[in-house]
Amino acid sequence: MASSSLYQIGSGLDIPTLVANLVAADRKPEENRINKAGTAASSQLSAISTIKSGMANLQTALKTLTTSIDNQAYKATVGEGAGFNATATSSATAGSYNVEVVNIAERQKLTSGAYASDKVVGNGTLTVKFGDGAEDSLDVTIAEGSKLSDVAAAINKAAGGKGVTASVVTANDGQHLVLTAADTGLAGAMTLTASGGDGGLSALTYPAADGTTGLTQTVAAKDALVRVDGFERTSSSNSVADLIPGVVLNLTKANEGTPYSLSIGKDNTSIKTNISAFVSAYNAVVTVLKSSSAYNADTQKASALTGDAMVRGLQTQLRSQVSGSVSQLKALGVSIGTDGSLSFDGTKFDTAVASDPSAAQKLFGSDGTVGKGLNSMLDSNLNSTNGSITLRTNSLNAQIKDLEEQLDDLDKRMDEATTRYTAKFTAMDTIVARMQTTSDYLTQQLASSSSS
Repeated sequence: MASSSLYQIGSGLDIPTLVANLVAADRKPEENRINKAGTAASSQLSAISTIKSGMANLQTALKTLTTSIDNQAYKATVGEGAGFNATATSSATAGSYNVEVVNIAERQKLTSGAYASDKVVGNGTLTVKFGDGAEDSLDVTIAEGSKLSDVAAAINKAAGGKGVTASVVTANDGQHLVLTAADTGLAGAMTLTASGGDGGLSALTYPAADGTTGLTQTVAAKDALVRVDGFERTSSSNSVADLIPGVVLNLTKANEGTPYSLSIGKDNTSIKTNISAFVSAYNAVVTVLKSSSAYNADTQKASALTGDAMVRGLQTQLRSQVSGSVSQLKALGVSIGTDGSLSFDGTKFDTAVASDPSAAQKLFGSDGTVGKGLNSMLDSNLNSTNGSITLRTNSLNAQIKDLEEQLDDLDKRMDEATTRYTAKFTAMDTIVARMQTTSDYLTQQLASSSSS
């Protein structure tokens, strides 16, 4: 930056400082106005963002509650020692049943005779079949010099967990190859044949060919059999679905001849939890609307949105959604306080739904008196295209951007003013310098004439 002395041509004025002070005086009123408006707009934008967040949380809580009501959950209650457990889905219906587990499904197990750990079993191709499809077959190549552990490894590699798993168990009499069907029931039963090689693999076939000794079946494949109210169902799996609508039975132990009770009833646990979450979210919105528009009479300080019409409108809309169903809400355990907040009594809720199972549906279901109206109200304010909060947010962002442009324009005008003031004072200083030069010349002439 140039030294101020460069501008002290004749008058001795500090032109840069003088110009800076004049420009600052010109700038201050406009800059203060812009900054004040920007601070107010930013504060309002922050407050509206907090309101939007609270209302979005309320919308989420309401949707979760509505979904849990419209997709009523059910629970299954099983008698102790029944030999099965049950899981009810949303498609279940309430009812009671007598369930008798006659058989549980078993995985087939095949075991070889004893081998020394270093004995070579044989070589060739071992074909394992399971199930009914052509794809349910494995051709396992057994290399020359393979021991029992090599055979097990080759089977597991070829199977990849499908159809069969192989292991080697070491007992007092030696090592045994144990093959276990991957699937329970008759559908998972295995057969093994050998081909090619030196014939040693014939000892690992099942059922064995005439005159040969093959694998021994230690556990037979068996289908599950369950009776429900006298109706029988056979299954290759211990998980039996759709015998009872919307219920999956998981069989664990056979209790033939002893039926056990199974009760299917509505499970209101999630609804109860979701109503509590909804009440909390509703109260959070009530609080943020109040705090964002509050006025402190003691400090005479207003909040960012004190007196704001949109906030007043939101408060009115929110109250109107619940005020029309006060008695129904109270019967369900939801009470409205004098400050507009809600409270939830779980015990009253339990009593209400026991008396009227559709009580929650009537209020908070997708077509419920509170659920439908409140969801519509929230969407009209939060809609990303034309919601009132979205439009207000866009307006404030546009206002802030305009103020930023005004500041940029003010900077340009002040730069121009600096140039203009500097030019004027420099011109004035030049004239003063000339006049000073003329004055000095005349003084010298007068002095010279006087001495003569």
